[in-house]
Amino acid sequence: MQIHDILKYLPHRYPILMVDRIIEVVPGKSCVGIKNVTVNEPHFQGHYPGMPIMPGVLIVESMAQAGAVILLSDPQFEGLVPVIGSIDAVKFRRQVIPGDVLKLEVELLKLKGTVGKIHGTASVDGDVAAEMDMMFKLLPKG
Repeated sequence: MQIHDILKYLPHRYPILMVDRIIEVVPGKSCVGIKNVTVNEPHFQGHYPGMPIMPGVLIVESMAQAGAVILLSDPQFEGLVPVIGSIDAVKFRRQVIPGDVLKLEVELLKLKGTVGKIHGTASVDGDVAAEMDMMFKLLPKG
């Protein structure tokens, strides 16, 4: 999926849209996405001047957005928005800096009704940058 396709599924827009491309999606199961990290993103102005590092919370958000594509690309979830309920087992293993290509691999672990859990891994050039488990709830848009 290119960006125009992603925008059909994700409700996020600039400056919080954190997925640039979807390489692979298996609706209801898994997703692999890409986030191109560029120095002109607004958070790099203050995190940190002279030493730009992508904030960990935005790496987690990137994985969450890729995870949302797993569900929102399935017609049965049309009109719903997944919101974060909890984030567990978060580990940051390397810094993510401008110029990096963040690969987002997310798997749906379980879904019961409107509540589910995903596991995400974000990596750069095969090195794990971060991983997490996240609970979410699907809510109606609006």
